[in-house]
Amino acid sequence: MKLISWNVNGLRACVRKGFLDYFNEINADIFCVQETKLQAGQIDLDLDGYYQYWNYAEKKGYSGTAVFTKKKPISVTYGVGENETQSEGRIITLEFEDFYLINVYTPNSQRDLARLDVRLEWEDALFQHIKEHDQRKPVILCGDLNVAHNEIDIRNYKTNYGNSGFTVEERGKMTRFLDAGFIDTLRYFHPDTDGIYTWWSYMKTVRERNIGWRIDYFIVSNRLKDQLVDSEAHMAVLGSDHCPIALEMNV
Repeated sequence: MKLISWNVNGLRACVRKGFLDYFNEINADIFCVQETKLQAGQIDLDLDGYYQYWNYAEKKGYSGTAVFTKKKPISVTYGVGENETQSEGRIITLEFEDFYLINVYTPNSQRDLARLDVRLEWEDALFQHIKEHDQRKPVILCGDLNVAHNEIDIRNYKTNYGNSGFTVEERGKMTRFLDAGFIDTLRYFHPDTDGIYTWWSYMKTVRERNIGWRIDYFIVSNRLKDQLVDSEAHMAVLGSDHCPIALEMNV
């Protein structure tokens, strides 16, 4: 089974930049996107052979998630908790026979950390959501988690300590999650490989020089470890300020 996750930073714009070429070439069993930035009826994607599930933000041109899957899920739910981010279309949970898939676009705590409290509330609600589902079936979590977990996950870590996405609080929430019985799949296969990033600023030559952050993840329940085949970032794929990430499993 092949899974893809991609923060497209505006799906309509990404489609104009080759999204469908990549989508058709990669032929994923499940394809998750974040930051769709659209409302119902604003795009008509002809994805033959895929069921489509969308969670739109109430605010126009903002946030939003979607999942395209070849196999129809048993059930689909939207949102997590009753917090400030509930109307922002940030999470879709799909139940399949052998696992739950949770597609997430985590709130950014913002440059001045003005939204750090909202972010940490989200982290706690998401953690509880995942743990509850993991008690029933293994979980595959994917998406833009808006945090570089360790120094290896960010090019200029020394100058970014305490900045949004690299605060002690945000990194600590990720550590808590992984310590609770989950695997960061890319680091499972590439524990010491630096230079693997998934997001780059739009500033001139930043991406060309690979001055990036790894903030997009596939994370799975520990008991899926023996079914993992590979996890990677498709850093050469353009169309967004993020690149797609891929997970291959025997499921």
